[in-house]
Order: sequence, then structure tokens, then C-alpha cells
Amino acid sequence: MSTGSNRAVKDAAYVVGVDLGGTKIRAGIASETGTILADRKVPTNAGGVNVIEQIVGLVRELCAVVGAGTDQVAATGIGGAGVPDSSGENFDQAPNLAGLRDVPFAQDLMQRLGHPVIIENDVNVAALGELHYGLGLGHSDFVFVSVGTGIGMGIVADGRLIRGASGAAGEIGYLPFGTDPLTAENQVRGPLEEAVAGDALARRYEMATGYRISTREIFAKAQDGDTHALAAIDDEARWLAAALVAVNAVLNPEVFVIGGGIGSRKELLPHLHTWLTRHGVSSLDIRISELGHRAPVAGAVRLALAAAKTGLPSPTETVSALHGPAQKGHTP
Repeated sequence: MSTGSNRAVKDAAYVVGVDLGGTKIRAGIASETGTILADRKVPTNAGGVNVIEQIVGLVRELCAVVGAGTDQVAATGIGGAGVPDSSGENFDQAPNLAGLRDVPFAQDLMQRLGHPVIIENDVNVAALGELHYGLGLGHSDFVFVSVGTGIGMGIVADGRLIRGASGAAGEIGYLPFGTDPLTAENQVRGPLEEAVAGDALARRYEMATGYRISTREIFAKAQDGDTHALAAIDDEARWLAAALVAVNAVLNPEVFVIGGGIGSRKELLPHLHTWLTRHGVSSLDIRISELGHRAPVAGAVRLALAAAKTGLPSPTETVSALHGPAQKGHTP
């Protein structure tokens, strides 16, 4: 999926893909062939408050950039930091989007935008992006593990996205290690997520130094040889490695694709390999996502294209429309 020019083609159909995260929203508008023509990024309102307004604003802005009206958008696909509920209207297990609780999110957006809106877990959507436009073009069995504001995993087996009975397959933040799994406060985001989320990495550095800095700054300091930054990153890698060992024992994927704001940092890999070697599984094939931050938007575009084509209302049915051999697309 390639970023093309901003010149619109008259009477063309468009779709929009949205990556709705706890700290930022990325969105891209694509042609009916899946080529992204323009994209935008904005900070997510704290707790997900008024996120509907933010997404509507982004869709309108993207349409204006390519010279299209919103009535030329066939569908919008959204990958969100949670698990779609049984109605496909909102996200469960979404602590970073608490402002959406009890809101008919997809329905409200559909009414505001005037076209179908389909939602899916953000890491599942990133896995779809990787399947159709990244490493998935050469591998039909892999997992996409995203580490950033939180941690999650998308599972692709035999070229198919595996969602689980209730759509929660891959919620590895709830693996019972990293922090005390029997403590109630560690059960909201999950014991592992409490150990590897971005704020946990920042907290480790703060505990060692007394200074609170961003994860980006921690990695920068590590490159300069800061021992406290290196130790904080090494502890991050320790628990991520433990998670990958557990996943390998259950799924045995061909490739582990790592993404997200923390997971995509190449500086993490040597620490990760060290811990995997200590676990006795140094042979695991660990790769940084080829698409990087573009993977969720690319996958959301695929979701929107399927929704536009099938008109199916449920995430399960729409994702099913994407199953089968990956179709080679332009790199986003």
C-alpha cells in the first residue's frame, strides 16, 4: 500500500482506516484498490473522551485533502485498543479508552459519517496489515506482538486471522507473570501489561534515577550508554521474552513480528535475544515489523475494503472475508 499523490480521481470510491490508540489516533484515506492517498495523526483525548468527534474530524480532513466528499467514502475500518463486544458496537477490555464505555461507538460514528463502520482489535488489525502488505506475504503462520502503551498480539495461522471464541485471542497482557497476578490492581490491564507497558518502562527508569522521562528519551539515553536506561530496557526485554516463550509453547508460530512504539525499537532486540537464550529458545525467529506504525492503518484499510465489499455488519464476518491467501499490495 503506497502513499500516493493527494489528487483525487473524480467519482472514485474511498475507504478510511483508523488506528485508535490510547495516546494517539492515526488515520489514512485509501482508494478502492487500497492505496493510501493521505494520512494524519492526532493525540487521543485523555481516556478516549470525545473520540467520536476526533475521528469524524479526521475523516473530513482526509476527504478534504484528496478533494473528495465524505459521501464518497464507502466504509471506515477502526482498530481500537480493546476487544469488540458481542454487538460489534464498542470495545471491551479497553482501559485506555474508558471514555467510550457504554457508548454505541460504531453506531454513532456510522450515523455521523453516513457509511458502514467496522471495529476490530488494534493488534489484530495490525496483523492483517502485516499479512497483506508485510512479512505475511512470505509467511502464513506468524504472530504480531505490539508493545507500546500496552501489549497485545494478533495471531495468523495458515493465512487466517484467529480471533478466538469471543474475539479475545491474543490478549497476552493478561498472562499471569511480570507482576503479581493475584493483586486486583494488576488484573485491570493484566499482570504482564503492568510490567511491559510504556508507563512501566518509564517508571523503572524513574525509580532508579528519580527522573520521569518518556520511553523515547530512555532509548536515546541507552544509546548514549546510560546504565539506568539500559537496565530499564533489559527488564522490559526480560518479561517480553517470557511472553514469547509462553506463546511459542502454545502456538509455535513460524515468525514473531514485533511492533508498537517500544517493540519496533531495534535497540530492544539484543536484550530480547539474550533473555531468549537464557530461556533456551534462541532459535525463535524474531523480526521487527516491516510496516512499523503503518501496520494498523494498513490493516484497518483492509477491514474497510472488506466491509465496503460485503456490507457485513459484524467484525467476525467481515474479518472472515479477508481470509485466504494474502493478496500482494503496495507497501504503505
